[in-house]
Amino acid sequence: MWPFTHKYALQPSGYFRDLTDWHCHILPGVDDGFRNMDDSLKALSFYADIGITEVWLTPHIMEDIPNTPDELRARFSELLAAYKGPVRLHLAAEHMLDKLFEDRFAAGEVLPIGKRADTLLVETSYFNPPMDLYGLLERIKQKGFRPLLAHPERYVYMDMKDYRRLRDAGVELQLNLMSLYGLYGLHARDKAFRLLKEGFYGRVGTDLHRLRPLERVIVEERLTRKQIASIPKYNE
Repeated sequence: MWPFTHKYALQPSGYFRDLTDWHCHILPGVDDGFRNMDDSLKALSFYADIGITEVWLTPHIMEDIPNTPDELRARFSELLAAYKGPVRLHLAAEHMLDKLFEDRFAAGEVLPIGKRADTLLVETSYFNPPMDLYGLLERIKQKGFRPLLAHPERYVYMDMKDYRRLRDAGVELQLNLMSLYGLYGLHARDKAFRLLKEGFYGRVGTDLHRLRPLERVIVEERLTRKQIASIPKYNE
């Protein structure tokens, strides 16, 4: 057990105050994130304690986890009925760019992110891009969506040239906040800081699958105030 209470867990920087979390796996029992309702409610209580005001729940939709939008909406309704706190909750999805996505996208079975429902949170394999990645991103745009690429710093096959090409193609990049703390290794951390310095990120998410990493980040406070001040806040 971590030696603190929620009252202690207040980051001195105040970064989380009024923050929107654009990527997390708090919706319970639907993917590799939170397993049950009680743990999800505990996480949302913690969010309220540290000042997060709005959360986009973004469970996986992929060949290995073939959630449907209707199934996720039903589970989201259960969470809304159980949660009585102040954090505003919204449902979207993290779409893996695989064959299932292409089939679902053609059928209009996606869960966009953002209040204007004009953005799709997407991801790829960490090690290899999908075939015709840029063609697929262009087709997403042609349907009226802006691609929001989750945790680009974690893709080992990408370098700065790729990130510039994505930006020039109208793809928005979403920072995994935990990358800055080295939770995905030094290579991802260094790329995250480089992308942050270059101003490539548009939105921030925790990508939270369990509560403990966020609790640890807040207690350790390993980033300087200058570094924290450079992290964007995108609130609609």
